[in-house]
Amino acid sequence: MFGAGGGTVSYDEIEETDFIVLWGSNAREAHPIFFHHLMKGLDNGARMFVVDPRRTSSAKFADVWLGLDVGTDIALANAIGREIIHADLHNREFIAHSTEGFEAYAAAVEPYTLDMAAEVTGVPAIAIRELAHAYAGAGTAQILWTLGITEHHNGVDNVFALCNLSLLTGHIGRWGSGLVPLRGQNNVQGGGDMGALPNKLPGFADVADSTDRARFEAVYGMDLNPVPGRHLTLMFESMEEGTMRGAYIIGENPADSEADVERIRGLLSGLDILVVQDIFLTRTAEMADVVLPASVAWVESEGTVTSSERRVQRVRAAVAPPGEARDDIEILGELARRLGVDWGYPTTEDLWDELRSLSTAHAGMSWERLESEGGLQWPCPTDDHPGSPFLHGWLWDDDLGGRGPAPFTVVEHAGPAEELTDEYPLRLTTGRALDSFNTGVQSGAIDSPIRYGDAIEVSPSDALRLGLVDDERVRVISARGSVDMNVRIQPDIPEGLTFTTFHFPDLVDTNVLTNDTWDRQSGTAEFKAASIRIDKLVRAGAGDD
Repeated sequence: MFGAGGGTVSYDEIEETDFIVLWGSNAREAHPIFFHHLMKGLDNGARMFVVDPRRTSSAKFADVWLGLDVGTDIALANAIGREIIHADLHNREFIAHSTEGFEAYAAAVEPYTLDMAAEVTGVPAIAIRELAHAYAGAGTAQILWTLGITEHHNGVDNVFALCNLSLLTGHIGRWGSGLVPLRGQNNVQGGGDMGALPNKLPGFADVADSTDRARFEAVYGMDLNPVPGRHLTLMFESMEEGTMRGAYIIGENPADSEADVERIRGLLSGLDILVVQDIFLTRTAEMADVVLPASVAWVESEGTVTSSERRVQRVRAAVAPPGEARDDIEILGELARRLGVDWGYPTTEDLWDELRSLSTAHAGMSWERLESEGGLQWPCPTDDHPGSPFLHGWLWDDDLGGRGPAPFTVVEHAGPAEELTDEYPLRLTTGRALDSFNTGVQSGAIDSPIRYGDAIEVSPSDALRLGLVDDERVRVISARGSVDMNVRIQPDIPEGLTFTTFHFPDLVDTNVLTNDTWDRQSGTAEFKAASIRIDKLVRAGAGDD
């Protein structure tokens, strides 16, 4: 956001902020540790509005729940922006000093009246108005989101719509106010920081920028490819086209996690070579030609992780990897030697120092400081820099810190790529449950008294209309395939919406149903908005006399 690939605030700030907008996130279940910080903020007097199609367990802590229709986030955000402008609640001084493109933005949101947005989103106009006034009028405010915003065919535009609201009100670049993308799992932030992006080198240096590239070429002693790589979705398209014939997958289980997963499994099985490096024999690993058993990073390895607040922390090995499992660094180093490049045997501290020499954001984070200070937040450019609790304070500097103004981005409402039809009249959205993790590889073998998610949740009214009863076995069908699962009648699900998790693919292969239409800017598939129908199953012998 605004030139930095990370959340703008610290966890501590939500404990002191005045106003919280939790948008497309069931943080109580998906990010329970962070939610404890949020709860402290509520205890300290913060108000919270939750924007989510479902009345989630997080929404039950809110002052107001705005239950919008799936895929109408931009219409809602634009209507909030229009109302703020029309009520003269926008921060004129901040807009003039720190932003550009306001006039185009104001013109673009003008059609998004409260009544129009109410019709499109299903949220009452009075609730939209209340959110607009409360957010703009707060002394400090934060907007938080997760995959409920980004896993859409226009997920990047959804994020831009929320960024516009922060620029409109000045709720950015100061303690207590900001934009908070909560990362989906441990060290997602760190992966991006270290260059696990197709167009970036470590520290978010641009692969296509010759100056950026030259710094890395000098250290690595070789020329680097200036052409950005392919993100995950494009990789699968390349497999389909036959231009990508092999894959090396580290710590990922796409054979269960990707949308329209039957297609993905077919593509993986058709490769000339598939190598998987993981800590468990996942479904993807079972398909591999070669499996490299790796160590468990948080307990068997030395290194660092980076949280959603950009805090880099040390990780220390408590036990040795079992059997023939090896540390990821050892595996990659040995592979490099087999391919003709000897990296030697660097320690994790050696590798960290190399990273610090190339990433200005991490330059001041010595191994000793990470150890003694319990972690530091980037950017931390020098050895005496304290780290950065929040980002974009430059927006309030007289000279903008020598940078250009932050841009408003015009975005327009576009509903789900897959419309509801007579054949597929129900909307399916997916998400996480508190006791489970991703595709269940790490959590599925553990029993839990609070476990749920292997059923499809439907509203009481839809259950009545379809003649369904609780725990009934049904067939759920989309344009891509079908799965059999049980019904869970859930009063917190609005009519027309259904919900399930993706944690139990061996029991319920949810991603057979999900839509692989993807965002052309991010490569993310539209997991949150498939069109389905629910068919009753005919019992064997039913109708026989």
